[in-house]
Amino acid sequence: MRTIIICDVIRLTLIGFPVFAALLTAGAAYAADFEATLAIRDHKFEPAELTVPAGTKIKLSIENHDATPEEFESHELNREKIVTGKGTIIVFIGPLDAGRYPFFGDFHQETAQGVLVAQ
Repeated sequence: MRTIIICDVIRLTLIGFPVFAALLTAGAAYAADFEATLAIRDHKFEPAELTVPAGTKIKLSIENHDATPEEFESHELNREKIVTGKGTIIVFIGPLDAGRYPFFGDFHQETAQGVLVAQ
């Protein structure tokens, strides 16, 4: 009986520890060096131009203050995500090269326009 218990402890240590370590470091893959916030009001992004540091991982929070959903979309950033009415989403991007990265609200393309400027 004692041998079985020792074998189980060894097996849990050999298998369980790498799994536990992987779970602890999984959050690090999404860690951001810079955080920024965009708001959606009256089907417009505020600010319409958001400056972020180039070469940095970015956590972008998008808060929809409208009652209707909107879709944050950018071909240049390769992102497309729906923000429910009165909801908030998080989008991780970068690191980005210096430049301008346009985005738009797919449900209100005529008004929901913006650009992320990495410098």
